[in-house]
Amino acid sequence: MNWIEISVHTTQEAIDPVSFVLQEAGASGVVIEDSADLEREWEEAEDEWFMLSEDNYPDEGTLVKAYLPMTSYVTDTVEEIKQSINELLLYDIDLGRNQVVLKEIAEEDWAEAWKKYYKPVQITNKVTIVPSWEEYEKKSGEKIITLDPGMAFGTGTHPTTVLSMQALEEYTRPGNAVLDVGTGSGVLAIGASLFEAGEILALDLDEVAVRSAKENISRNGMEEKITVAQSDLLEYQSMQADIIVANILAPIIIRLAEDAFSSLKTDGVFITSGIIESKRTDVEQALTEAGFVIEDVRAVEDWLCMIARRPQTL
Repeated sequence: MNWIEISVHTTQEAIDPVSFVLQEAGASGVVIEDSADLEREWEEAEDEWFMLSEDNYPDEGTLVKAYLPMTSYVTDTVEEIKQSINELLLYDIDLGRNQVVLKEIAEEDWAEAWKKYYKPVQITNKVTIVPSWEEYEKKSGEKIITLDPGMAFGTGTHPTTVLSMQALEEYTRPGNAVLDVGTGSGVLAIGASLFEAGEILALDLDEVAVRSAKENISRNGMEEKITVAQSDLLEYQSMQADIIVANILAPIIIRLAEDAFSSLKTDGVFITSGIIESKRTDVEQALTEAGFVIEDVRAVEDWLCMIARRPQTL
């Protein structure tokens, strides 16, 4: 079968929502080519896979690429994708150029090729993410997450995920009850378990993400420790958590703030990321109005992670 590669030239801020639109339309693979990667200070590596070529990246902004099977109705699907992406403007998401380019590609040229660029990556002092198809020798004291992102968001190496995982590593205490809202591939829920959390509930509205999270949790042998459920944010759940982690979009964080406050125990911590710098004030205001005290704001590139606490009542 041949495939249509649909390439959306957009911004860092729009990576997740554009990816969601593409996957909702039935895309069976997502590739992100972010020009900011060329500016990062990568550690030296012996393997050639680590070397980035400017020829594979846009001159500015980000390309989000996905693949649709070549069918008689693919043209209609592409038009629906364009319309859905344009509707993201209603949520005040900067789409940048918002340029969509189509290209026909043979299956053998893409189906497995992306995997050679996804290698083991250490994302915190203790945690290394290892693709499920890679051979890897664990180092002393290292915690390993075996991950296959499948069709769900995230290889676990995006700055927002890294910031969230680092905060979880710092704040999680043995036995803590943890809610992971918008779990995606399940990587943060798995991380919470590695940090000795107790009850862990991972939620996602997307049934594909729920399935992927369950598979990754099983892959890491944590079926007895983590419950995965399909849910619209915190709707229909009554768990009182010590920690809520939400690596999602700023507009959704704003909508989630009050429910997160209600679902946290006194002195509980809300770790939230997926916030672009331009949305910082809006999110800070929503958290403060919900009753939170913001303890820390951390940044990687233009991405922020906010750590807020439900204060003890006087």
